[in-house]
Amino acid sequence: MQIANTETVPDRDIVDVLGIARGNTVEARNVGRDITQSIRNVFGGELKAYSDLLSKARDEAIDRMVADAERMGADAVVNVRLETSQITDGGSEVMAYGTAVRLR
Repeated sequence: MQIANTETVPDRDIVDVLGIARGNTVEARNVGRDITQSIRNVFGGELKAYSDLLSKARDEAIDRMVADAERMGADAVVNVRLETSQITDGGSEVMAYGTAVRLR
């Protein structure tokens, strides 16, 4: 499966547009992580535990988008976008979406 954030795949022709493929996940922080990250926040620097949590969530959302595109019979997903939103005080949603297509 090819994934592109552009409207096309280089050197390939899109022959069929199948629809929007999407995948999402909601990840929650945990109390232990919040305590250690709060200390880091006082002194400055990257909040690595949160960076890792969001990276994992992005990967999961993309994997789910790819699975959705595969169910449609797609060869690629173009014009891929990622969005993040806060669902609750301790949880964020990451959504990946794009156009599922068949290539020549």
